[in-house]
Formats: sequence, structure tokens, C-alpha cells
Amino acid sequence: MKPKAPILARVPAALCVALLGLTQAAAAAVPAIDVVPIPAGTFTYQAAGEFLNQGRPVDAPRVQGTVRAGQVIMRRQVSQADYRRCVQAGACKRLDKGFRDLDAADKPAVGVSWADASDYAAWLSRETGQAWRLPDYTEWVRAAADRYREEGALPSDPENPAVRWLAEYDREIARSRGRVKPAQPFGHFGTNALGIHDMGGNVWEWTATCFASHSVGTLPLAPRENCGVRILAGAHIAAMADFIRDPRNGACSIGLPPANLGFRLVRAL
Repeated sequence: MKPKAPILARVPAALCVALLGLTQAAAAAVPAIDVVPIPAGTFTYQAAGEFLNQGRPVDAPRVQGTVRAGQVIMRRQVSQADYRRCVQAGACKRLDKGFRDLDAADKPAVGVSWADASDYAAWLSRETGQAWRLPDYTEWVRAAADRYREEGALPSDPENPAVRWLAEYDREIARSRGRVKPAQPFGHFGTNALGIHDMGGNVWEWTATCFASHSVGTLPLAPRENCGVRILAGAHIAAMADFIRDPRNGACSIGLPPANLGFRLVRAL
């Protein structure tokens, strides 16, 4: 008598994939995602946003931040090939001219708006059954570890605002010297102490943190938050508008994300 095949051998392949919580199409569309745990705990860092004392800019204070246990972050940024899969699935918009045909698997997606990055996170969450999202700035700083850099205080004179303006101009000039502009292969800017690639390289990363203006000093006021502008994390902190592309929303609403803007995502275990 011919022995019966094991039960699992008679289960259709498509059902086996479904039992794992993924369709065959999703399994093929989303390669394995390499992640690194973000160390939990409380630490201090330089706050994000604008700080004004009687209407004049001052240096951002150091604040306390906390990362809860169980958060992981992508070891590398989302690649051009990763983003292209989302476009092909109809879940992400095509990038603007100059970026839309990029498909390298070993280079970061660039020219990406905050909305594009959020669409990708939503698509990846649906495809994997996991909750992916942009990191907040506190999480990014913690993950950057030894690659996180704070810039020193700028000189200022209460009687002469130009002193600070000129110092800010000199800082911007210094930042641009010797900077590598095109997107580079993953690992080009090294690996930090946690094993995460290219933290603080030449591609800035979107975060979920909204830009806020703070009034400090003798007349402190509640922060004024603007979520049409988000904090960028990279070689230094920056802020950038969401880049609404639809001209029907207003003549001043069109903008193209720069070539040094990408992202990586976090999720809870």
C-alpha cells in the first residue's frame, strides 16, 4: 500500500504563504529588512526647532529625551529599488524628473518628500503586517549614537543682530566645503557604534517631528508648532517643508524635494 504523503506536503504552496501572513506577491515584493535595535533609555541632546528670546534667535537648549524599549530602525536607508517597488504597486507617487528612473538597490532613494516617505511607510506596513513609520527626531538621535553631532554656540550681540547673522552665514559656508553631492552606495559614510550605516552622511533623513518655534527668556510662551515643516536629521539638524506638488492648491505650493533627501523607518518589535 502506497504511504500517504505528509499533511504539509499536500497543502498548496499559496496557502502555506498565506499561513505566514503574506501573499506570494507581497513576499516577492518586499525583501528581508535588516534592522537594528535602538537603545532604550533617557539621554540629553540639543532640541530641534527655533528658539527666540525677545524675538531674536538664540542657541537651542539641551533637553532630555526618552526612547522606549522595543524600537528597531532600518540598518540602511530605503533604497531606490525599494521605493520603485512601491511605485510599481501603485501605492507611492512617481518621483519628480531626475529621480523617477533611479532603481539602484545599493543607493538611497532621494528627491523624496515627507508625503512620499509616509506613503512608503504605509505601503510597507500593509505588505508586511508590521507597523512601520518615520522616526521622531529623538529616536533618530539615539540611533545615530557616536555619529550624532551638535554644533557649538554662535556668537551674538544683543545690540547688533548682524553678529549672529554673519556667524550663521560662515557656518553654512563651512558646511558646504568638500561635501559629496551625489547619492553614494550604502556604507560609503561608514557604520556607527550600533552597526547602522551612513548616519549623518550626505543624505538627510525625514523625521516625524514637526518644526516648532519657541519663545524663551524672560517672556516664555507655549511653542508654536508647524507640521507643514518637518525636522530633518543628518550631518546637522535642518528643517524642510513637505513639498506639496499640486499647483491647484495654490501658486506658492509647488516645490521639489532636494537631491539629498531620503529616509529610513522604525517599528516596534
